[in-house]
Amino acid sequence: MAALTYRDAGVDIDLKAEMIEGIGELVKRTFTPGVMHELGAYGGMMSGLFPHLKEPVLVATNDGVGTKVRTAVRAGKVRGLGHDIVNHCVNDALVQGAQPLFFLDYFAANKLDAQIFQEVIAGMCEACRLAGAALLGGETAEMPGVYAAGEFDVVGFLVGVVEKAKIWPRHVGAGDVLVGVRSNGLHTNGFSLVNRLIERDALDVHADPGGLGETLADALLRPHRSYLEPVRQLAHVLDGQSPGIQSPGIQSPGIQSLGIHALAHITGGGIQDNLPRVLPAGVGAEVDRAAWTPNPIFRFLLERTGMARDEAYHVLNMGCGLIVVVARGSEAQAVATLREAGEEAWVIGRLVAGEGVRFTR
Repeated sequence: MAALTYRDAGVDIDLKAEMIEGIGELVKRTFTPGVMHELGAYGGMMSGLFPHLKEPVLVATNDGVGTKVRTAVRAGKVRGLGHDIVNHCVNDALVQGAQPLFFLDYFAANKLDAQIFQEVIAGMCEACRLAGAALLGGETAEMPGVYAAGEFDVVGFLVGVVEKAKIWPRHVGAGDVLVGVRSNGLHTNGFSLVNRLIERDALDVHADPGGLGETLADALLRPHRSYLEPVRQLAHVLDGQSPGIQSPGIQSPGIQSLGIHALAHITGGGIQDNLPRVLPAGVGAEVDRAAWTPNPIFRFLLERTGMARDEAYHVLNMGCGLIVVVARGSEAQAVATLREAGEEAWVIGRLVAGEGVRFTR
C-alpha cells in the first residue's frame, strides 16, 4: 500500500507557509505604535496602556462575510471581502463608542488559492489602515471535506477601546430623534437570497440587468462601508469633543446634551431587529420609511424576487446603514453636519414610549 501524505489528504502546508510569508509586508503596514510583536509570533501583542483614558473599557466584536463570498467568487471580485469584514466589525464597536485597536482574521478554504488569499488579506489591510487598527494576527486553514470545492470562509474579530463614562448608548429616551445615514448597498446581508436569485434566473453578474446603471456585480459587491469617520465628525460638532481615540458624548453639567445618545448599525434583521438593541426598556421607535429612497439595488431585488416590502425591511438595510439617535432639537444640525461630511442623511423618525419598531409608512 502506497504511503499517504498530508498533501494527498488535501492540505499543502508548504503552500500555506508561502502564502502567509507573502502577506507579511501588507500586514506590517497596519501596525500601530502599540503593537509589541513581530510577524510569526504565536499570539499578537499590543500595549494595554491608555494614558489619555481614566477608565478604559475594551470592546470586542466578531462577524463573518457569509454567503457574499459565493457572489464574489462568481464575479471574480474578492478584494472587497477584506473591507467587508473589517468595516462590519468596526461599525459594531463604534456603536458602543469604541475606537478600533486591532483586528484578527480567520480564513478557511477547501483548498487554498494564493491569489484569492492575497486579494482578501490586501483588502483587510487597506481597511485596517483606514480605521487605524493593526492587523494583529490571524489563522489560515485548509479544510477539505468541511468546505465544498472552490469555497472559502472569511471571519474577523476586532477589539477597540472606549472611556467608560462615554460608552454609548447614553441618555436615550422618548422624544429623541432618529437620523438615518445612507448605506452603499447590501453591505454583508441578504446574499443567500441574492445567490438563489442569480442561479434561478441565470443572471449575468457582469451585465446591468436593467435600471442599475452599473453591472450587477458592482452593485452587489460594493464593500460594507465604515461609519467611523463621519461619526467622529458628527460627535466633534455636537459635543465639542476633539476627534481621536476617545469616544465622544460629553454632557455639560446642568445643560441638556445635544450630543449623540446612541448608534444602531443596521445589519441582518434590518431596522426592526437592530434599533431595539440600543433602546432601554419601555422605549420604542416610530420610523418613516418614506423619509429616504432605497438604493437601486434594493429596488431591483424587490422587483425581481417579488419579496414583500415588509419582509425586505426586515431582511435588508434598504439603504439606511446607520441610525444616529440624537436629542430633540439637534437633529437639523446633525443632518447638516453629516451632509457636510459627504454623507446622505435624513430625519427618519423618533423614539416613543413603548417597545419595538413601528413603521409609520
